Amino acid sequence: MKWIHLLYVVMITTTMFNCGNQQQANINNETSNTLKRKKDFAIEKAPAPLFRDPVFDGAADPTVIWNDQTNEWMIFYTQRRASLELPGVAYCYGTAIGIAASADQGKTWYYKGTSNLPQPDEGHNTFWAPQVFQNPNDNTYHMIVTYIRGIHENWEGDRQIFHYVSSDLENWKSLKATGLTGCIDASAYLLPDGTWKMWFKNESKGSVTYAATSPDLEHWTFGETAEINNRHHEAPIVFYWIDAYWMITDPTYESYTGLDVFRSDDATHWTYHATILDQPGIRPDDIDQGRHADVNVVDGKAYLFYFTHPGRIYPDNKNEDPDQSRWRYRRSSLQVAELELLNGKVICDRNKYALYKPDSELKIPE
Repeated sequence: MKWIHLLYVVMITTTMFNCGNQQQANINNETSNTLKRKKDFAIEKAPAPLFRDPVFDGAADPTVIWNDQTNEWMIFYTQRRASLELPGVAYCYGTAIGIAASADQGKTWYYKGTSNLPQPDEGHNTFWAPQVFQNPNDNTYHMIVTYIRGIHENWEGDRQIFHYVSSDLENWKSLKATGLTGCIDASAYLLPDGTWKMWFKNESKGSVTYAATSPDLEHWTFGETAEINNRHHEAPIVFYWIDAYWMITDPTYESYTGLDVFRSDDATHWTYHATILDQPGIRPDDIDQGRHADVNVVDGKAYLFYFTHPGRIYPDNKNEDPDQSRWRYRRSSLQVAELELLNGKVICDRNKYALYKPDSELKIPE
């Protein structure tokens, strides 16, 4: 009888143990699903504009990243001083890197202040066009950003590419200098062989895209020839999506040009593919062309974050707005739209999630 009793106890214990394991597995699955739901991006419920800077109304050059520690989407952007009456283009200088965040899958956003970035010079200096990314090898966050000493009324100043590192996206320290001068709008991407590649606008060599490679994000080897030189442009951003590398650039013509898209099989040899966001949208603050973009791929969907100058007017649908000294001309807003591959061609329907559709085609205001 004792051995029967002992067997019964073992069976009960084993059953309880298995039930406990199953319960823990259920908890782990539920936790995983909860985290996944948090990291999802609900573009169909995203506001338009996505975000406006509450300090100077000049949010531009967005880069978007998921914060694993706070379970938030975060946007780092150039905080242009659009609301100030400043001479020339001084409102584009003296700029900090602003931060916006969303804890509800992009449905609402709040302002988190500006990034604390060490700088080598005293006084009021300039930061432009951040790109923030996470190194999967050690989970550290990196920011590559353009730095210019001082404030200028014209498009002047010595441009440098600075590199910062952080463990929490709040406290940043300088990393080894990239060695890039006369260049702006750098972005980096990790290739399958473990090599990091950085693309940037080289203003000293025709204002087109050049590249550099590094094994460790500190020691860079610079390419001698341009990778993209179809026309003057800036803000190259690279991402992998649907079995190919894609690059999006921002042509720097003073007309309604939109964004150029390129495709590559090896992230080195690029073929022009399409131009997107070169027609006005119908959402609030989305009538302007898309400018300086970033792309975040979430569960196979590619989300394009960009900025607009919604108050600018283009005479004859071509020429630049002549009234460049007013807040209307200078203010900028952030937007988001979805990239899609339709019949082999990348498209970006910025009106896809608009609340209404117009009866007739919307035209650029005269």
